[in-house]
Amino acid sequence: MRSDGSALSVRRWWRSAGFAWAGVQHAYRTQGNFRVECWAALLALGAAGLLRAPLTPVALACALVLSLELLNTALEAVVDLVSPGVHPLAKVAKDVAAAAVLIASAGALLVAADVLLPRLLRVLWGT
Repeated sequence: MRSDGSALSVRRWWRSAGFAWAGVQHAYRTQGNFRVECWAALLALGAAGLLRAPLTPVALACALVLSLELLNTALEAVVDLVSPGVHPLAKVAKDVAAAAVLIASAGALLVAADVLLPRLLRVLWGT
């Protein structure tokens, strides 16, 4: 290893990335909404590629929705851990986290309408 510790930091990064990937896999296996959102993101990115639309806004919108869904899943797990019974504040926490995903999803639909829809209509109408 070099004296600056870079080999160790790379190893730590890969280890952390492994934990993160395990979280993505868990969410995909257990969260129906996350699966739907993953496939919707692939569809949107594929459409952007086929339509030669700008990928950046589509990719960022997809990343935002998927990231918030992962945070929502994490928050729900923590709330269930600390408050196994019904509690009004637990409901508020879960509802607000779900609302964040809903708002991001609405924003992603607006991005799709702005970036993808005009190009798709031109293809369909042959103009």
